[in-house]
Amino acid sequence: MAPEHAAQVLAIHQAGIDEGNATFETSPPTWAAFDTAKLPDHRYVALSPDGRVLGWVAVGRVSDRCAYAGVVEHSVYVHPDARGRGVAGRLLGALIVSTETAGIWTIQSGVFPENAASLAVHAKAGFRVIGTRERIGRHRGVWRDVLLIERRSPVVD
Repeated sequence: MAPEHAAQVLAIHQAGIDEGNATFETSPPTWAAFDTAKLPDHRYVALSPDGRVLGWVAVGRVSDRCAYAGVVEHSVYVHPDARGRGVAGRLLGALIVSTETAGIWTIQSGVFPENAASLAVHAKAGFRVIGTRERIGRHRGVWRDVLLIERRSPVVD
């Protein structure tokens, strides 16, 4: 992912926000805020043959405490027109390779239980549900649960 992808990355993020089952966010961050929050070595875009961004994945630190140095939280978004073609799975695969190479042992996230497609692609990539945060926040005036998912690396010790 590079700065020239910024507008498309943020537009895909906005599409996820608009659909209502991707995030509690109400608007995407600015590119500067996104760029600051996401680790540069672990963010990827999937591109069409003509260079359009089909989807993206990125991680941020969970904590600055040294005990959590190997734990990141990720987001993965796919353009609505590119869904069902394996884009998210390929992005998660690239993320897993890069994080394991860097010694990161846990990738985690929170997913709305209604987001069945996200839960399925994550399960296929080796993520598991580790718990439910019930009524953790209001989203569009409705209390929402979030499933906590994680992938523990089988190779990082």
